[in-house]
Amino acid sequence: MLDFIGTIITAALMTLVVNALVIRLAIGRGAKLALAGIAGLWIGLAAAGSASGWMAIARPVPVIGIFVATPLVAAAIATTSSAARAALLGLPTRLLIGLNMARVLAVLFFLLWMEGRLAGPFPFSAGWGDIITGVFAVPFLFVAIDTKHEGAIAAWNLFGTADLVLAFFFGVTSAEGSPLQLFHSSPGSAAMQYLPWSFVPTVLVPLYLIMHAVVWAQLRTRRAGVRSAIGAARRMA
Repeated sequence: MLDFIGTIITAALMTLVVNALVIRLAIGRGAKLALAGIAGLWIGLAAAGSASGWMAIARPVPVIGIFVATPLVAAAIATTSSAARAALLGLPTRLLIGLNMARVLAVLFFLLWMEGRLAGPFPFSAGWGDIITGVFAVPFLFVAIDTKHEGAIAAWNLFGTADLVLAFFFGVTSAEGSPLQLFHSSPGSAAMQYLPWSFVPTVLVPLYLIMHAVVWAQLRTRRAGVRSAIGAARRMA
């Protein structure tokens, strides 16, 4: 039953996030279709990799780590294009923050732990970190364009990023058979290697990390603009 619920939630969340981002990107229709196609292909590849057992391969390197890193590297390469950078910076900050509200659904990690399908520090780090990030996304959604709250938003953004990085660290170091295993509480993070839960590290985590990076870049650009305006006003005074 829990897997059935997880399948519905992860599928709905991937659809929501991908469509929301693609629709709001200031790019041509053809580019949007291509990007949506690439996202769909990646989700299909992640599903096939999980169904075939690839995600459980931990030697010589955890295959699941490759699936997490690939979208991040692709996004980093894309930002070498000024048009891509402009499109990403043009995404509404409120949208990027608001999409994080869905992370409260990480309560499902606790249910997996209660069923004995997760163990060690991973479910608690990932669960509480995501829930806190999702809860605080609600008030920041309404002050996203207010410069008075940029420091608080930056702190929230850093916390949300650190939560994902720490969850990945605990996931890899809790995986049984991993050369990086530090925590030996069986079954560790085994549930995250199989459908539907494997969609979290292979699709959703990279998407949320990219969104956090965009929010950081937007805040940095906004601060630079404010400093430039202040400097210009002083020169004119």
